[in-house]
Amino acid sequence: MATFLYKLGRLAFRRRHFVALIWVALLTLAGVGAASAPAAGTTSFSIPGVEAQKAFDLLEQRFPGASADGGTGRIVFKAPEGQKMTDAANKATVEKTVATLGDGSEVVSVTDPFTTGAVSKDGTVAYTSVKYDAPGMELKDSTRDALEKAGDDARATGLTVDVGGDALQAGAEPGAIGEVIGLAIAAVVLVITLGSLVAAGLPLLTAIIGVGIGVSTITALAKALDLGDTTSTLALMIGLAVGIDYALFIVSRYRSELAEGRDREEAVGRATGTAGSAVVFAGLTVVIALAGLAVVNVPMLTKMGLAAAGTVVVAVLIALTMIPALLGYAGKKVKATGEKRRPARDKGAESKQNKQAAKPGLGVRWASFVIRRPAAVLLLGVVGLGAIAVPATQLELGLPDDGSQPTSTTQRRAYDLLSEGFGPGFNGPLMIVVDAENSDDPKAAATTVTDGIKDLKDVATVTPAMFNKAGDTATITVIPGSKPSSTQTEDLVHAIRDQGTDVRADTGAQVLVTGTTAMNIDFSQKLNDALIPYLGLVVGLAFLLLIVVFRSILVPLKAALGFLLSVLAALGAVVAVFQWGWLGGLIGVEETGPIMSMMPIFMVGVVFGLAMDYEVFLVTRMREAYVHGESPGQAIVTGFRHSAKVVAAAAIIMMAVFGGFISSTESMIKMIGFGLAIAVFFDAFIVRMAIVPAVLALLGKKAWWLPKWLDRALPNVDVEGEGLKTQADAASSRDGDEDRELVRA
Repeated sequence: MATFLYKLGRLAFRRRHFVALIWVALLTLAGVGAASAPAAGTTSFSIPGVEAQKAFDLLEQRFPGASADGGTGRIVFKAPEGQKMTDAANKATVEKTVATLGDGSEVVSVTDPFTTGAVSKDGTVAYTSVKYDAPGMELKDSTRDALEKAGDDARATGLTVDVGGDALQAGAEPGAIGEVIGLAIAAVVLVITLGSLVAAGLPLLTAIIGVGIGVSTITALAKALDLGDTTSTLALMIGLAVGIDYALFIVSRYRSELAEGRDREEAVGRATGTAGSAVVFAGLTVVIALAGLAVVNVPMLTKMGLAAAGTVVVAVLIALTMIPALLGYAGKKVKATGEKRRPARDKGAESKQNKQAAKPGLGVRWASFVIRRPAAVLLLGVVGLGAIAVPATQLELGLPDDGSQPTSTTQRRAYDLLSEGFGPGFNGPLMIVVDAENSDDPKAAATTVTDGIKDLKDVATVTPAMFNKAGDTATITVIPGSKPSSTQTEDLVHAIRDQGTDVRADTGAQVLVTGTTAMNIDFSQKLNDALIPYLGLVVGLAFLLLIVVFRSILVPLKAALGFLLSVLAALGAVVAVFQWGWLGGLIGVEETGPIMSMMPIFMVGVVFGLAMDYEVFLVTRMREAYVHGESPGQAIVTGFRHSAKVVAAAAIIMMAVFGGFISSTESMIKMIGFGLAIAVFFDAFIVRMAIVPAVLALLGKKAWWLPKWLDRALPNVDVEGEGLKTQADAASSRDGDEDRELVRA
């Protein structure tokens, strides 16, 4: 591996014009494709195999033309103080709004609250529902504007009016200002770490190019592959972080090689061969973790994972080819490690500079401290992260709805008005589908279901059954007494399903529960069920990969256990902030509630890949020193001397990039940004910088033990660059022989 990448790096250095031209051409091609591609719609949210999805599919089959997947809009009216919605003037305003909405080109139906009973008991709140023939995210801008204008016109008459429903949903916008700040922080860290603007600019430039290619490709294919906006956001988030980090490691190693006296082409080759090998394997762990999301069997998650994995592959390829090419263009502007811009002017200054160079850095001093007190450091790190992980035991899962929106949005105000007028469960109605095709008396079966549900706890309203034209399928709407995300509503869903088993035995009719609330419950359960198999697959594959990289059993095992500790601590922090509200005001969390259902499995996938990045970069340098003859303790110090500063810089950059998304107004993106940023902090600075060296110090030589039979069976990927050292020694020996021959001659 190292020898191949060494040759690749030197080739890219020499053929820099050709390499740069290829990447610019790919960026241009992707950009043109994105610009000319049709606008993407929403990602279809389907969960194969769960009851809510089966009911939804049955509705589309038995109620043709009902646009079961169509978008919905809802305008909520509240009368001024002392008035009611049934007053003549207020009623006229509502009826005018209903008539105006009915003229829309994509509108299937509009309900009149005074004929459907959509007026609160006290008469102060009413609502009208609009059904569209296209999903909410695929509606025309003119349709969405018409809905908002109807609300504005009604509001102008003196009523309190707010608009909700998925018809107003827009793409998940990352926090643009926050992301710019994140990139600015990354630039400052790169300048401090690499010592010059040019060297710092290379990782930023290549990361932006890589993300540009990845996101533009996703945009170009979004319509054809049904990719949502969240897919691009995830690719942007991951691509920027790993793109900067991978380039940083190679540029940093290049400067170290220059400091050892090698010429620039040789330094590029060696940097690509050694640090580039670590980049390849670190990238592989990220790709495995992201692509492994397919195990969950949720199409949306699979597409998000594969798209982000593709962006990571682009980041790896750019780091291995474009960075060497750009280093060729930079020439002497990228200086060796320790080299200053201006040489010392006198012997005193030179002596002072030498003393500063000889002084051990913070990384070396910290590693030496850990080696002296490994047990104490290990205990403190494990106990500290364990304490932070405690809130994760109270994790409640759900999917965000309008109730999690900021209070400044009209969707949230409409949600609150409906809760005020009709009860908290009104925002999460349950749809009961009675499949009576095999029943002798469908109407009697539907009546049995309706009567049984009325007797259950936490039921506010049950509507009469509505049959399709064939008379073999009925729908019943149930309004829970509690809000959609409550445990009481979840218990009600399970109770209806349990009751449906008896109904089927007695009448032959099948009872299915669907609706957004039921879909959320099923989604959460499916993700919980998939977590252990997914964790086993991803950690297992990465464990085998790391055995090949480190040629050790205990080092990969320690890496996996350390990851579990950091991700549990990160989940604990997410629960404390977003579910309990601790310090939530600092990052703009206006409403606490359940954690997004996909968050645990998503964090496992992404954080595992990133955690293995730091493990590979830090420990391969220790392994390299150990292979070259240093004692286990010395190898730890050497690894920190060469890698600690760069790993710390990479972690800060990644935290800054992820942290930029915390400013997003979309609660899901905010939660992902916070979760990933805090997970990187825990993993890089506590697990990799403290727990890892402490464990290695306690294990000593045992850390690098590998059974001989396994050693013979494993391929030799040579991440440490041993092959390059052998080549150099052979070349030096040949040069020495030639010199001796010349002397004898």
